[in-house]
Amino acid sequence: MAAAGKRGKGLRIRFGDLPYEERPSLYGLMHEQHKEIRKKSLLHRLILLAKISPELADKRDLTEYWEQLFISLQRYYQGEGVTGLLLLYPSYAIHILESSSDVLYSILRDLKEMKYQGDRVMVMEPRILVLSHNIPNRLFQEWRCNLVDAPDKKTPFHGGPTECIINECITKILKLGMHMHMQAKTATGTSDSIPEKALELLIPQAAICYLLECDELLTPELFLQAYDCPLNIIMDSGHVFGSDNTSSVSSVASTCSHKAS
Repeated sequence: MAAAGKRGKGLRIRFGDLPYEERPSLYGLMHEQHKEIRKKSLLHRLILLAKISPELADKRDLTEYWEQLFISLQRYYQGEGVTGLLLLYPSYAIHILESSSDVLYSILRDLKEMKYQGDRVMVMEPRILVLSHNIPNRLFQEWRCNLVDAPDKKTPFHGGPTECIINECITKILKLGMHMHMQAKTATGTSDSIPEKALELLIPQAAICYLLECDELLTPELFLQAYDCPLNIIMDSGHVFGSDNTSSVSSVASTCSHKAS
């Protein structure tokens, strides 16, 4: 024991004399991995339909309006950029947006307030086609606008059940986005028109007009009303505070289910 003690006293190490290489710890690696997971969970996709105001003489004003709105939002939500695609038909618009929930809800609030701006209204009667939460990856690497050269005719639309029409439109829009994403990787420049090979994926104007009149699709105002409303339920009676209807639990649950979808 004494010999061991002597050896212990005689062993002197000065770390300052040794080369030191800083390496990441297991905790640090796990922390970075969880940060990436949290980033992915913050990504959502919103698809909107709207009618372009007949008072809007130049559609470039609408593009500039959205760009300025995105710049303004990024000042408040730094690092949460907006990507997507704005399809401008002669009379209608389809807008695909990818960002965090805070940014997307701010865009919906802006649309809600737009109808009170009088002659400054640029889009009318907007409807939410779908809001997809926690998407794994962005479909678009930037936000861009494309013009759709479709005939501006009010032709009748007969497409079957509304649910099937909605699903078909969502599928076509996502396929169109994927097609344009793949083309952007090989293209040498940008174009304001839709590629000829992707024209069959465009939603007809008559279908957009039909969907804008469907009660199944919520307006931004109704969506935000369901999102912001408090849900206070007395479990014994099935009554919701603020409602005179004693059986209003099912109606509120139905309303809030739209929010979850």
